[in-house]
Amino acid sequence: MSDSDDDIRWPERERRSGEERRATADRRRRANRRASADADAGDDETPRSGVDRRQETRRSGADRRNESFWRPVDLQAVEEGPDEADLVAAAIDARTRAHARFSGFRVGAALETDTGRTITGCNIENATYGLTMCAERVALLKALSDGHLAFTRVVVVADTPEPTPPCGPCRQLLWEYAGDLEVILANLDGVTARLRLSQLLPMPFDARLLTGGNGGDEGNG
Repeated sequence: MSDSDDDIRWPERERRSGEERRATADRRRRANRRASADADAGDDETPRSGVDRRQETRRSGADRRNESFWRPVDLQAVEEGPDEADLVAAAIDARTRAHARFSGFRVGAALETDTGRTITGCNIENATYGLTMCAERVALLKALSDGHLAFTRVVVVADTPEPTPPCGPCRQLLWEYAGDLEVILANLDGVTARLRLSQLLPMPFDARLLTGGNGGDEGNG
């Protein structure tokens, strides 16, 4: 066979190969359609829409939250300390300066240092809600920026009949810089609960879990 014959027959073989591939693809599509039709025929249920399926699998909040794992906290575990009334009054006063124009939920905090100094804070909200600062964090950051490094008690005041404890981020930061300090919860009428921070944050993440566990200040500005 001459080279010229190969040049003539090669395009013909390419065309046949392409036709074979298309035929194979058609056979597969027909087989898939038959399999799908057979499955539908054997199913007694009416096909459901995507909306129906999503609604059926959606669970309520009560289903997702297993309260059997919650551990009760003794909210009267700490006795009243000296000058507690003055500390509560300072937190109540700080609450009046809260910036809470979005939630209307005003909170005041008073953090006591190991030297007896009282540093106050109030919640400061922002239109970008994630930038809102809680009263406890405001008090803590003020204290740290002024050079205070050891703390004994913190008071949190809100106008609620039930105790209003620090949120998760506040608990973590208080633990980081104040350790297992006393937490006093109060409303405008007086103290509603006393406890240790370890009761609110029983399994904290801290420097002990980091590699080396030195918890030093390297890199702090």
